[in-house]
Amino acid sequence: MALLTAGGLLLILLVNTSKDFTAAGPPDSPFQPKCHIPCEDNNCWELRIHCVWGHAFDPRVPVTYSLHWQTAHSDKGNVTTGASLKGLINRVHFFMNSQLRVWVQAESREGSAKSPEVVFNTGHIMKPAQPKIMWSQQDPLEISWNSICNEPHLSLGSCDVRYRTEVDKTWIEEEIGAQVNYEFSGEVQPAVFYEFQVRCSCATGLMSDWSASHRIKSSEAAPTGEMDVWEDCGVPATNSDCVMTWKMLPISQAHGHILGYEWTLSKHGNDEFFNVSTAEPMGWLVCHEMQCYVNFSLKNVTSVNISAYNAHGSTEPSYLALPTTERTPKQAIDVTMNTENLTVLWDLHSQRPDINSIKEYVVQYKQAGRRLGQGFDWMRVNKSQATATFRGHFEKYTPYQVSLFKVTPDGRSQHFSSVIGFSHHGTPPIVPSFKISSIAATRVTLLWEPVPLTLQRGLILYYQIGIQGQMAVYNVTNSPQDTSPTFELLDLNPDQDYEVWIKAVTEAGPGPKVMARFKTQQQEQLKSQSLILTVLLPVCLLIILGGVLVSLSFCRGAGKVCVCLNERIPDAYNSGIFKLMTEQKDDHLVWIFNHICEPHPTISVLEVVAIKEPACGKYSDSKDLNTRAAAKSKQRDGKEDSKSVDSDPETGASELVNGEDSGNPDEEDDVTLGYEKHFMPTDVEIRES
Repeated sequence: MALLTAGGLLLILLVNTSKDFTAAGPPDSPFQPKCHIPCEDNNCWELRIHCVWGHAFDPRVPVTYSLHWQTAHSDKGNVTTGASLKGLINRVHFFMNSQLRVWVQAESREGSAKSPEVVFNTGHIMKPAQPKIMWSQQDPLEISWNSICNEPHLSLGSCDVRYRTEVDKTWIEEEIGAQVNYEFSGEVQPAVFYEFQVRCSCATGLMSDWSASHRIKSSEAAPTGEMDVWEDCGVPATNSDCVMTWKMLPISQAHGHILGYEWTLSKHGNDEFFNVSTAEPMGWLVCHEMQCYVNFSLKNVTSVNISAYNAHGSTEPSYLALPTTERTPKQAIDVTMNTENLTVLWDLHSQRPDINSIKEYVVQYKQAGRRLGQGFDWMRVNKSQATATFRGHFEKYTPYQVSLFKVTPDGRSQHFSSVIGFSHHGTPPIVPSFKISSIAATRVTLLWEPVPLTLQRGLILYYQIGIQGQMAVYNVTNSPQDTSPTFELLDLNPDQDYEVWIKAVTEAGPGPKVMARFKTQQQEQLKSQSLILTVLLPVCLLIILGGVLVSLSFCRGAGKVCVCLNERIPDAYNSGIFKLMTEQKDDHLVWIFNHICEPHPTISVLEVVAIKEPACGKYSDSKDLNTRAAAKSKQRDGKEDSKSVDSDPETGASELVNGEDSGNPDEEDDVTLGYEKHFMPTDVEIRES
């Protein structure tokens, strides 16, 4: 083990040594030095020579530099500068207007290296101080300066001027010769700051460094062009409640300080004019960075005309027609985002047949959850292009709605499509609500509330649904347009308890579960049987019991039969009982049952009609019988109530003559086939009871 360890250490040592040998060696040669004699405050002849150089070296290897020179008389000298990349040659080591050779030596512990030599005349390396711009004017743009080369003992050689605007940061340089003033000859942009610098040289010597910058603002003028105006309708982009927003005019168009904005709103033929000052916005005008918006709704507004003005004039009115609500073919767009860039791509081929009706495209993004006019930007794109890129700061785990519009030549805009993008995706939150919509024996319908867009930390791809304790998992695609999504679980067992769960899923993974419990219903056949046992059977028993009670109330005594089986039935109009019943003011049923229950009922008047045909068969003419019964009732008004009279329905003649019975007892017994025989108890029955 010790041998292996020693061998390992030896191998490491050899590797490190080889690396050291590879890095070792003499340093690279320094760059050629640049030397000059500074000339300031009229003291140009008593100064030292200043030399500077560069060197590409390994910072791990210490290097020491030395500055070397040789005069025309072969006098040599040097000075060590250490690690510094500049050095000085004192005045005593050179002659003015004589030749001097200069180089730099770099040394390390591994060796040394020499830079290329530079040879110059010491009288030609004077470098004057920077000029100072002393005066300027605005219209026309003009500057003047002082240079040390204008001093009596010197002569001015040549000067250069360079300038740039705050809009374009590129310097433009001009050589003007031996002059100390300059008048701008180009086209002046109104109300723009111009920055000037000057450098000069003496008759012999080097050019000075550039002077300090001098800024001049050109005169203002009326603004030009049109404003870039658009509308922010929030999320979704097709809302009818919008605000007007626009980009501030660039300096090249504003031509001065913008004092305010004026616009006209058209509402179905009625125009409203507004004028808002930037100094006193009155709560209407809100500006941030390079965008402004008006803090009131454009609902029911059909079009807008807006312009900006300064002290010298105003822009041309910019026309904006609010997006139409007509249906347009959806245009697929693709969004790629990070925290610094948002790139949008779309397909031009699908619009080729309609390309002549398109003036330009407008691509916009809106940060979800922000107020109207905030977290919003847009870009106009040529109709021949199919991509747009926004640069800015896009927050992580925050939804941005990206929308594509087309603008027609007449200024109308139409919405093509919108998608949601995230710069970074996170796991989603819990589903807000999860309910049972309907339950059957073998299936159930689930209902849930989607995660609100402002709470999403990543694009929700789908929702997962499962039954607790089972392996099956169902993926339900997320549709932003569906505000109340549902899902049906099938093949469940009847009359069983279940527990189901749901969770949202993004690119970063699934979110937490939310549970719901339910119990399936019984099968329809079992429900029918249960209904029969619990409802119909008791009803049938009640009907049967009621029938028995009714039968008992109508059929009394042994050997009696029901009404329908009798050969004779009573004619109600032949009985005086019913006449008395109609005259009663008390309860009819109580009156009837009281008399029936009497052991020896007394009948005051009773008339019986004998019918030869069976009771359930053909009936007699009841009208004729009633007529005769009524006549007999009148004849007996003075008789005793115990008398009973039978009438012959066949002959229609009465057996009562002059108030006396003309019949014999035998005939009376035969005739008692009427009311009493069939419906009244006999004397024998009464005695027996």
